[in-house]
Amino acid sequence: MKKVAVFTGNRSEYGLQLSALRAINNHPELEYKLIVAGAHLDDDFGQSINEIHNDGFRIDATIKVEMNADSLSSNVQSIGNTIVKIGVALEQIKPDFLIVYGDRSEALAAVIASTQMNIPTGHIEGGDLTEGGALDDSVRHAMTKLCHLHFTTNQQSANRVLGMGEELWRIHNVGLLSLDMIIERNFATPEEISVKLGINLSKPIVLFTQHSVATEFNLSGEQIKGSINALKKLAKKGIQVIITYPSNDAGGRSIIDNLQALEKQSISGIQIHKSLGRYLYHGVLALAQNKSNKVACVGNSSSGIKETPIFHCPTVNIGSRQSGRLRGQNIIDVDYIESEIVEAILLCFESESFRKSSHETNNPYYSGDSGYKIAEILSKIDLNNKLIQKKMTLNGEINANGWFR
Repeated sequence: MKKVAVFTGNRSEYGLQLSALRAINNHPELEYKLIVAGAHLDDDFGQSINEIHNDGFRIDATIKVEMNADSLSSNVQSIGNTIVKIGVALEQIKPDFLIVYGDRSEALAAVIASTQMNIPTGHIEGGDLTEGGALDDSVRHAMTKLCHLHFTTNQQSANRVLGMGEELWRIHNVGLLSLDMIIERNFATPEEISVKLGINLSKPIVLFTQHSVATEFNLSGEQIKGSINALKKLAKKGIQVIITYPSNDAGGRSIIDNLQALEKQSISGIQIHKSLGRYLYHGVLALAQNKSNKVACVGNSSSGIKETPIFHCPTVNIGSRQSGRLRGQNIIDVDYIESEIVEAILLCFESESFRKSSHETNNPYYSGDSGYKIAEILSKIDLNNKLIQKKMTLNGEINANGWFR
């Protein structure tokens, strides 16, 4: 059996790759080894390691990611320390493959460690774009050039990976993994949502998450204030607001401080959670599948772009963090301005034409059986020098001006 190590460093990325982890576990020729790190182990972000335990997965290594300050320099130190710790875990596990997801600094650390140890590494979600000031694009593309196999979520991204000079046989367009679980309706029922969150399904619901933007991390505290003021105004109108904490990026602490101050105000209709967990989070979004329910996903989480189309859920995307993302027709883009946010959210509830376009939107990330496809590819790929020794497919020809495109 091939031994496949799967790395997860935060709650959202775990939910996104759960389908692959499950498929690897169920494959007769594969054995999984799970490495859990980062925010999963942090009380400030809801101890989402408990969600992994509840899903029944064995954890083979835990890695505490040290973040001593809410700054970019602390992120550098964190990456360096995490590389060393992951290297130790990989030396103990001795996997045939490592699978990593996305574009976060913890995943970059895992990729640096594994590729320097000649461990074949598969990268999920390469080739995507987020051009709005986050460091995600730079990290994601760097991971692509380091990794040996690429599992993209859409054909545009697959084409970009090919355009980076990667060999065609390394690239597999498998679709967005989290949609596997959604298609199976593996999320909370309306009745569970009503009981566990105290939600009245006959009233409008806002599901809100706002993260920091790396190149503007020092503005995070100010940027969240417009959103908070908008949500307070909407709560006074009888709209129910469910807020979840941001990720543990630089600038995230400022957002949390503002959310904690809001929580102390005990405003009727506003509830704040460190983490809802995938089961409840997707359950709230799924309420939008019933046209009689009024639900809006608000903030700047990638789930608002990538996952909401399958739920037909209207989405208000705030700020620049998700700029460039491939998207459906259910998105309204606004700035960090209270009046714009209020107007856009009310449009999600009151505009029949926009609600209709949200229900009819195409889903650019759906392929089907994404996790199974990844497991099958891993089971069949040959472990040899061809896999490890990468080649650049671009020859670098030049024209009369010295450039070739």
